[in-house]
Amino acid sequence: MLARWIISVVLNAVALIAVAQLFNSFHLDGFGTAILASIILSILNVIVKPILIILTLPITVISLGLFLFVINAITLMLTQAIMGGSFNIDGFGTAIIASIIISIINLLLNSLVKDSVKV
Repeated sequence: MLARWIISVVLNAVALIAVAQLFNSFHLDGFGTAILASIILSILNVIVKPILIILTLPITVISLGLFLFVINAITLMLTQAIMGGSFNIDGFGTAIIASIIISIINLLLNSLVKDSVKV
């Protein structure tokens, strides 16, 4: 279980680095910062995200789940606030787009890792 979490943190850090390379308004100082941001993001996803999902359940249902990207952007902005100057996102719109791209990259990377582990 710990190994799965570590793999998830590393894959999430790779996704954060990829998004930082795509956007000038999304800045990470390095891979170590990405790992730390990924750890903080995973902790926030365990603690804060379920609370936000429950509080925004009606709008999430009405939007057919698309509001979850806004919740992901909120947790990404909270991570940025905790990290300080080593991790910067220039706006909430960038955070929403980044959360969508991070979700897609994580989906692809996790499917590749799970497929390679089964072989």
